[in-house]
Amino acid sequence: MTEQLTGLADDRALLGRTSTAERVSDILRSRIADGYFPPGTRLSEDGIGGALGVSRNTLREAFRLLTHERLLVHELNRGVFVRVLTVEDVEDIYRTRVLVECAVVRGLGEPPYALDALAAAVTEGQSAAAGDDWKAVGTANIHFHRELVALARSERTDELMRSVFAELRLAFHVVDDPHALHEPYLARNQEILQALRTGDRHGAEHLLETYLTDSLERVVDVYRRRVDGAP
Repeated sequence: MTEQLTGLADDRALLGRTSTAERVSDILRSRIADGYFPPGTRLSEDGIGGALGVSRNTLREAFRLLTHERLLVHELNRGVFVRVLTVEDVEDIYRTRVLVECAVVRGLGEPPYALDALAAAVTEGQSAAAGDDWKAVGTANIHFHRELVALARSERTDELMRSVFAELRLAFHVVDDPHALHEPYLARNQEILQALRTGDRHGAEHLLETYLTDSLERVVDVYRRRVDGAP
């Protein structure tokens, strides 16, 4: 925890002059998503508040916001912890992804589509794989799907899926083999991008739905064995 708090202090500049619970929650959300505070970690009010230079009340409000987003959980007489998802949580996350992401692609309208950010996420994943950084590949994969959702140009949808993707990262951090988990989706992201480039949103939707179905099975299989100790 000491090393974590030292790094967290570097984020103090992000708070600016008006330190608010929303800004603190943004910082902690990003740190949790990056695996800085792994699932099951107890978050120290004194340590984090001191590292960020914020009051206990501000920090507690930030914790409350992240608890509402299902990233943290408060345990009576024990404190606040980064949430450990259940298998049912993971399945529900993927149901939400199918509903939202496929609907975004289905509703794109006539091409051409603004795909520069989506293409950049594909390149990011390929570069991370070339560097054998498979956790970074997982991050790039989240970026790909975030940019896919952003094609809807809906702030509400972006906000909803920001929370969903942050929860998904909690599951990814439990998996002990990110290479095996993420490698298959490098090519599939490229296939979806290419379908959209040619204006084939129906084909892209089919690729995406199959992708998410396969990903659910793969993630749940690994996650169940890690969390529940199933053979």
